[in-house]
Amino acid sequence: MKSTLNQIEDIKKNGFSLDFATVFNHAFENYKKIALYSGLIILVFSIIAAVAFMGIMFAYFGAEAMTKDFIENFENQQFTSIQLVIQTVAVSMVAGITAPFGAGFLKMADSADKDIEFNVSTIFTYYKAPYFAQIFVAAFIPAILGTAIANLIESSGIVFVGNIISFMVSYFMYLSIPLIVFGNLKAMDAIKSSIIIVTKNPLNIFAFFIIGFLGSMVGFIGCCVGIIFTVVFNSSMIYATYFAIFGTQSEEEDSIDSIGKYNVD
Repeated sequence: MKSTLNQIEDIKKNGFSLDFATVFNHAFENYKKIALYSGLIILVFSIIAAVAFMGIMFAYFGAEAMTKDFIENFENQQFTSIQLVIQTVAVSMVAGITAPFGAGFLKMADSADKDIEFNVSTIFTYYKAPYFAQIFVAAFIPAILGTAIANLIESSGIVFVGNIISFMVSYFMYLSIPLIVFGNLKAMDAIKSSIIIVTKNPLNIFAFFIIGFLGSMVGFIGCCVGIIFTVVFNSSMIYATYFAIFGTQSEEEDSIDSIGKYNVD
């Protein structure tokens, strides 16, 4: 079987096609297998994260942090240049640290697709070498670039352009994480490869990107709590898109040995 980078080279030369119905149906069927279990996991960790966040805010700002006026003033606050830099780095660090958690849902989707048993520990599969470093970099670099550009533009008084920039960065990075966890690529190779794939079939990838996002937001309708059971639909859509382009290997390579053994020109 061709390596992932050899397939990328073929895509650069010849492009690729995707059948919309096939990818969507695959994503939906896969989502049904993991929705309940992943939703319960997200619920538990959301509660833990919320408690931790409130604890940090209370410790730093005191009881005032829990008031409505404080929250409104904080949202409307104009940050200095130093504060914006700190915010940019902090947001990017959080993106990098939490990215392996999100990648765990891709692993869960892959296990469900192959009828392999999965459990809570599956979510933490990529918080170990060599996965964590590569995933962290693949999430941190786009986040810091996108956030920095967005903050720079918004500080000039142009409000919505920053959000569009962040949105487009996420679009071009659509397949960077699965290229690491399934394709055994290094972070920079995965970033470059994701851009190549997106630009070779931008309309279909954009459609899957939007559908995955909207599908994950369906839980907001009627009861906002429902989002914990729908947000993972985006992971299923990403997995199905990757599967349609690259397929899956009958025998997975030992990623500890294979990550980084290929190079992108």
